Amino acid sequence: MFEHIQPYAGDPIFALVDAFHADARPQKVNLSIGIYFDEQGRLPVLPSVQQAEARILAAGGAKPYLPMEGDAACRAEVAKLLLGGGHPAITEGRVATIQTVGSSGGLKVGADFLKTWLPEAGVWVSDPTWDNHRSMFEGSGFRVETYPYYDAATGGVRFDAMLDTLRGLPARSIVLLHACCHNPTGVDLSPAQWDALIPVLRERQLLPYLDLAYQGFGDGIDEDAYAVRALAAAGLTYFVANSFSKSMSVYGERCGALSAVCATKAEADLVLGQLRFTVRRIYSSPGIHAAKIVAHVLGDADLRALWQAELAAMRERIAAMRVALHARLTTLAPGRDFGYFLSQRGMFSYTGLSAAQVDQLREQHAVYLIRSGRICVAGLNTGNVDRTAEAMAAVLRG
Repeated sequence: MFEHIQPYAGDPIFALVDAFHADARPQKVNLSIGIYFDEQGRLPVLPSVQQAEARILAAGGAKPYLPMEGDAACRAEVAKLLLGGGHPAITEGRVATIQTVGSSGGLKVGADFLKTWLPEAGVWVSDPTWDNHRSMFEGSGFRVETYPYYDAATGGVRFDAMLDTLRGLPARSIVLLHACCHNPTGVDLSPAQWDALIPVLRERQLLPYLDLAYQGFGDGIDEDAYAVRALAAAGLTYFVANSFSKSMSVYGERCGALSAVCATKAEADLVLGQLRFTVRRIYSSPGIHAAKIVAHVLGDADLRALWQAELAAMRERIAAMRVALHARLTTLAPGRDFGYFLSQRGMFSYTGLSAAQVDQLREQHAVYLIRSGRICVAGLNTGNVDRTAEAMAAVLRG
């Protein structure tokens, strides 16, 4: 029956993590997977989440199936987090938000929905992007192409080339955009660039699909929502998939959401209905514990303030590691420009290392990166940053 099935090669990032755990060298450093680790190299447990869970357990009660769209309180808090409390799109009922199984679940539900209702559209993703973006949309039956984004020569964005490509797309093309903390490069559009991009999206009748997995890790919770709010102010219809895996350090709880900001309440109601149907055909309904965590942390003033302080501390630690890595590399490899470590945002940076150099880092120095040269800065700490810089400098010297 199944002898014709091709073997699965495995996910390269998870395979790299397995190799890291199997490595017996004591000074090994894991900078591969996109997870935030604290100064001791541990996955943090946030006090805000602990307190929320204590309240959930104390309240007890039954655990019924949630509606297909998820928990109402969770969905309401997500919309406010994205757009700000009292936003006209929310008060006018133009936002259709569903709770999803992580932001990956949101991306997949949105992809299936769009393939049903915009079947002729193509999907355009940045060059490069998170590998799973392509897989998800291709898995829903879309043709996936790329638009210019990362400039290896400058460590910035090929913004003019990006605009030129988008201006040539057919109407109703779907454009996947990273709202902040671009994965894998760490190179974000500035507010001025978003302001220049949005008229192109509107004039070409393109559908923006924002991935917001790292809100709060760039410049701040509100600052990182600039694109979400600017698109709403411009009157565009668009999708946003967001996640709390990193920002609340609840990876395994699969806390995510998908929101569609629409032109009218009537459209939002239609979208919400079909998103429900899409969910029903995939996993029926999301998890209740994930919903309660989000609703408690975001909905309680004291827990919200505590969480924001915890998130700020994580953001500042990553920024400090960027500064430390930049300073050490600048000393070890004078004449090279490592300024991109300071200008890029969020958990990731592109190092510019070749695949062969990445292999050398792993094999000779026990420093693990994915082969694109992407580094997860959140894996650095004061105990391993100097050694990592020394290994990188050695590889760069050849």
